[in-house]
Amino acid sequence: MRNYKSVIVIGMSLFMLNGCTNAGPNTQAGTAIGAASGAMLGGLIGGSGRDMAIGAALGAVAGGAIGYNMDKQADDIARSLGTGVNNDPLAYLDPNQDLIVSNNGKYVKIMFRDKMMFSTASDRLTSTASYKVAKVGEILKQYPKTIVETAGHTDKRGSYSYNMNLSKNRARSVADRLYSTGIQNPSYITGCSYGKPLVDNSNSQNMALNRRVEIYLYPNNDVRVDACR
Repeated sequence: MRNYKSVIVIGMSLFMLNGCTNAGPNTQAGTAIGAASGAMLGGLIGGSGRDMAIGAALGAVAGGAIGYNMDKQADDIARSLGTGVNNDPLAYLDPNQDLIVSNNGKYVKIMFRDKMMFSTASDRLTSTASYKVAKVGEILKQYPKTIVETAGHTDKRGSYSYNMNLSKNRARSVADRLYSTGIQNPSYITGCSYGKPLVDNSNSQNMALNRRVEIYLYPNNDVRVDACR
């Protein structure tokens, strides 16, 4: 009976981790949450220190593996694009940063600045942008369960509806290029118009900072955010 309970702890710990540790996909957070979840299940099912220890150990391993997976995605994508993972919150305000790959511990985000992506008022990718987006697609072939969201953002010139169409069409262009590489990941396409500026649209330099397309990579829908807020 004791062995049977231990098997239940193992199975339930891993099952719970599918929905729980994914909420914190970096390695350190995934390991900690996984250990806590496994220990809790061990205590509930078996009630003994041994069952809790088994659950904690298995949870830590599984949670760490999930976190490592997301961390590795960020590293692989950044390396393929010739950069590194940059989690500095002020990096988005640097006009010299045309491409930023970040990992906040819940999801990975890739920001492409507009000036390297599209001509003015166009939703057609430049050759440079097409090449870089395809690089991301090639990496995602290794992570078919990752949920992909592309979100377009504009400056405040023109009407909200015009910019909504432009932002969504630009997001769709990026998504189309990603999926032309052959990936099958679940996906969302979002247009934000000028609803989520990084800075006030008060001058041409600020407007250039606000024009961008972002690719979000989620381990599951539980951690998906509103890309327009």
